[in-house]
Amino acid sequence: MIEKIIFNSRTTEINAVSMRMIGGYKNTTLSSDVHLSSMFTDLESESALLTSSINRSKAESELDEKDSLRDQQVRALFYLVKGYLHHPQADVKSAAETVEKVLDRYGLNITGESYSIESSLLVSMLDDLSKQKLQDAIALLPGCAEVKTALQTAQTDFETTRIAYEEEKAHEGTEQNATTIKKAVVGIINERIVVYMRAMELVEEPTYGDLARTIATIIAENNEVVKKRRKTPEEETVNP
Repeated sequence: MIEKIIFNSRTTEINAVSMRMIGGYKNTTLSSDVHLSSMFTDLESESALLTSSINRSKAESELDEKDSLRDQQVRALFYLVKGYLHHPQADVKSAAETVEKVLDRYGLNITGESYSIESSLLVSMLDDLSKQKLQDAIALLPGCAEVKTALQTAQTDFETTRIAYEEEKAHEGTEQNATTIKKAVVGIINERIVVYMRAMELVEEPTYGDLARTIATIIAENNEVVKKRRKTPEEETVNP
């Protein structure tokens, strides 16, 4: 059965899914289905608005990019220290264990937290890692200091971009923004196209099966990415 798209997918992800679905529909011969044609006409219209809104407000996508960059540095730090736990030199292994105790207090899953919570935890973790005992241990782990510095830079860059994003949101006023349009796009996908395609795949599989499978694959791939990135229950909600 075709899944409904996770509502808390990023705006850019929703936009990508809608464009892929439109492309898939246009590759079929189902234009004679006036009901389906109407749905995709509406989806194409809203998708175009969403694309324009995203282009007007690049701060949101830049924020996503900055978040991904800091997540990469978080993972790099965790994996680097984990590797040194198996180092043959006792002093290096001991230093890695010291650093690992701090990292384990926060956990790698901080990358799946909300922007605000992740920022708060990262600031606290970096502060802990800056204490003298930890600095001495980090100095014994080749590359660790550089990764920590890169993480600090990534966190600072994220907060700078977030301020710009919040300022832009404040200036949007009554103009229809990406979040509002995103809701309309998700509504068309989940409440109209998915519901319709589920039914038509059952009653006329030879005619609708290929498109149904294409849509199912597109949405499933998106949802899997979202689930891996965000493990909290609210990130996995869909429009029922």
